[in-house]
Amino acid sequence: MTQDQAFVEADMHYIVDDGEPPVMYVDWPEQEHKAHPPTYENQRVKIEDGRPRREEFNLATHGFAFISHKSAVQNFYDDDNVSSVCYPEVQALITEHIGCERVLVFDHTIRTADDEIIAKYGVRQPVKAVHNDYTEKSAPQRVRDLLQADEAEKLLQRRYAIIQVWRPIKSVESEPLAICDGRTIPQTGFIMLQRRYSYRTAEVYHISYNKNHKWLYFPKMTPDEALIFKVFDTNADAGVRFTAHSAFDDPNTPADARPRESIELRALAFF
Repeated sequence: MTQDQAFVEADMHYIVDDGEPPVMYVDWPEQEHKAHPPTYENQRVKIEDGRPRREEFNLATHGFAFISHKSAVQNFYDDDNVSSVCYPEVQALITEHIGCERVLVFDHTIRTADDEIIAKYGVRQPVKAVHNDYTEKSAPQRVRDLLQADEAEKLLQRRYAIIQVWRPIKSVESEPLAICDGRTIPQTGFIMLQRRYSYRTAEVYHISYNKNHKWLYFPKMTPDEALIFKVFDTNADAGVRFTAHSAFDDPNTPADARPRESIELRALAFF
């Protein structure tokens, strides 16, 4: 990407809607024969460099914001350090950006393509499929999972949202995160994907291709930068309710680029 080229072109992996919701069984071999794995197609899309317009983006209008923020976490691979330091940081960031009364940060996921780190810490690889992490069913279930029944049912009667904060652990040289402008995602194309365990069923939306999707990314993000974005909001009048995101292979990635290391944190926001 040159100074005159404000975007890259890359493949995005979109789910194919075959008319049957995809189902995957995890650590449940007795039921594996019932699986209906998802099928994906590559679509070449333009992904805009969002840095020149970074101040424009906000959660209500676009479903995401790009922010500068230095974390005080010393070791992101230390769960205690993350929960004691990063969780309060994320709570403050979400409160600032969405103006809610209460934030409950409930988990985090570290992702990398570095095989040594995966083996050492048991972390996950970047997801290269266009998706949104919560559905109309799994979002309220998350509230019920985390809170006592009486409190959960009271809160479910009010507006709530699920917000994620994504940040690099080291400067991103490969497999950056792309995010879709929520205004360009129509109401169609949300395909519910179930991951069934013997003890619970998880649901996410994987999203089928639409030519109107407008993708953005922020090249070479540093550990002092973050993306904050919606994955669910009960209030349709509050602007964008969902976004879509995915890692992708940047064609400008140098051959000796360091594998991406990042952390994403998830939180409930109550109003």
